[in-house]
Amino acid sequence: MTVPDLTIGSLHARYPVIQGGMGVGISLSGLASAVAQEGGIGVISAAGIGMLEPDFNRSPQQANQRALRSEIRKARQATDGIIGINAMVALTDFDELVKISVEEGADLVIMGAGLPLKTAEIIPPVVPGTRSTHAVPIVSSARAAELIFRYWSEHYNRIPDAVVVEGPLAGGHLGFKREQIDDPAYSLESLVPQVVNAVKPYAGRFGREVPVIAAGGIYTGADMLSFLRLGARGVQMATRFVTTVECDASEAFKNAFIECTEKDLVIIESPVGLPGRAIANRFLEAVSKKIKTPVCCPWKCLKTCDFKISPYCICRALTNAKKGLLDKGFAFAGANAYLNERIVTVRELFNSLIAEFEAAAAA
Repeated sequence: MTVPDLTIGSLHARYPVIQGGMGVGISLSGLASAVAQEGGIGVISAAGIGMLEPDFNRSPQQANQRALRSEIRKARQATDGIIGINAMVALTDFDELVKISVEEGADLVIMGAGLPLKTAEIIPPVVPGTRSTHAVPIVSSARAAELIFRYWSEHYNRIPDAVVVEGPLAGGHLGFKREQIDDPAYSLESLVPQVVNAVKPYAGRFGREVPVIAAGGIYTGADMLSFLRLGARGVQMATRFVTTVECDASEAFKNAFIECTEKDLVIIESPVGLPGRAIANRFLEAVSKKIKTPVCCPWKCLKTCDFKISPYCICRALTNAKKGLLDKGFAFAGANAYLNERIVTVRELFNSLIAEFEAAAAA
């Protein structure tokens, strides 16, 4: 059995691999274009993308918009492959960033951290034969998928083009309560068939396939095979792409993944009100001891963040980590981050995934 391809609407990827969006500044045009060039789907994260611009503190919205346009254009210059944008619904300027993604011809917009119920008003329906932007929500339950698909079908007479179901082993912010994270009932293995069954009636009603993409803790080609056998048509992977040459993060950030152990991966309470998985370090240790870092907030980038009571600015902390200043920030990471052993090229990573998949299929 060879690795199958992945079709989302009018998009056709050689491999069923979506590189997960990683903010702030971890997955930009460098990583996304390299993944797309190898036959996967490369994704630029829009979260905090303007924080690397020199005028962010003076004009944060303009900085975000300029940076996103620039990164999409750089990716387009580097590859003819499939380029997507990951935009958190919780971002204050979510609508504006989605509009820019459509204007700049992003192939898909992947939307997490909230329910994108009215985003169909921003992303036009896919037009066959043209380079359209495909709408792909991220959900953490069949109930959430059902809610989105029912709302879109009733209000817009259309449905999303695919759906990502993300389990509790993912890195970053998690769509689960702390007590659900280790509960087998909420495992990705349980969620994938449920979401497949939830979207199937809508796919039938609209006469087209709606691929379900499994995400969260997927690390090997064998993992990929397991979830394809459960009904997923593809997988989304982020953590394993961090330790690639082309990843847009600093070497110090990448080395934090290589040097961490399984015990270093901890669940934290984010200032935005969600649990998250990260690599333990001295910065997070200080946070756990209620040591407050002065917060200078040029604007409220996340709808759910209250900077007046927040112990630190999460976007600033993540930006510092991206730059390698891990004494002033921390790295979000998936549950399998400790498996990263060395820095490889994206091409080498794909070759490994393919070999792992075929070996598991043969076994």
